[in-house]
Amino acid sequence: MTATEAAPAAHKQAKVPASDRAVAENRLGLKLVAPAVVLMLLVTAWPMLQALYLSLFRYRLTAPDDKEFIGLENYVTALSDSLFWKDMLNTLIIMVVTVAVELVIGFAFAMVMHRVIFARGVIRTSILIPYGIITVVSAFAWQFAFSLNNGFVNSWFHWLPWIGENTNWYGDHWHAMFAIMVSEIWKTTPFMALLLLAGLAQVSDDMLEAAKVDGATWTQRLFKVILPNMRAAIMVAVLFRAMDAFRIFDNIFIMTRGAQDTESSSFLTYRQVVEQFQLGMGSALSVLLFLSVLVLAFGIVKLFKVDLASARGEG
Repeated sequence: MTATEAAPAAHKQAKVPASDRAVAENRLGLKLVAPAVVLMLLVTAWPMLQALYLSLFRYRLTAPDDKEFIGLENYVTALSDSLFWKDMLNTLIIMVVTVAVELVIGFAFAMVMHRVIFARGVIRTSILIPYGIITVVSAFAWQFAFSLNNGFVNSWFHWLPWIGENTNWYGDHWHAMFAIMVSEIWKTTPFMALLLLAGLAQVSDDMLEAAKVDGATWTQRLFKVILPNMRAAIMVAVLFRAMDAFRIFDNIFIMTRGAQDTESSSFLTYRQVVEQFQLGMGSALSVLLFLSVLVLAFGIVKLFKVDLASARGEG
């Protein structure tokens, strides 16, 4: 490549400076979120620092005077325990399965809510009802639904090859995990649909019409027009739901109490602090859970590689 050919290429690869409008919007955004960020730090900073401090001690609530500084020993104990990694694996399985299923079903619901003309308000309200129910209430309802003696799942779906009238959903690990994931998917799919609906509203009808005129099929319009223009919305939906699913506790607490090896990382932390009064170990586990969520969020953002400036139409 000659020097004259390399110059335009280098110029093309150079980073385009942000426009005055983008800079002004960024400054305005920082000013708007600053009060909320300060308030959140004031509320959460002390508990986080306290948990980090207690994680460095062997500290049992029933023996407050027997508090001993042990450094990182709690972290070493947790990371070398097979129970910690088993619960982490359960958490990852629940997160991956539920978020993937919710993304597909939520997108279908979002398409319905976006395209429907008649009774739009009624349909949107009906789809969002499960998300308005308290998690503990929905968990109790699904615990009853999967009950061997009184539940309706076996009697309604016994025609499926893997379900019988005497299927004990809480009798082994995978059946219990399936019940937990179904309850989680039913409860939080509307939230995913709501976020994806906001993304669908950003897809230009002119682009869809142009693709249709050019002879693109519905599948081609979906993968070439709709999904690429929803990349930022999909990232936000997956990010929020993955972080929430990674901290799953209520459903497991109500439905199985961690039986059949269905314990999650959050439930393990709960048992250490509330049931065994191990504040030091429980604090270490909470710090590890917090760091895991940060790594998860960072990984999702890097995976999608969303250019927010382009998503706002500035690229």
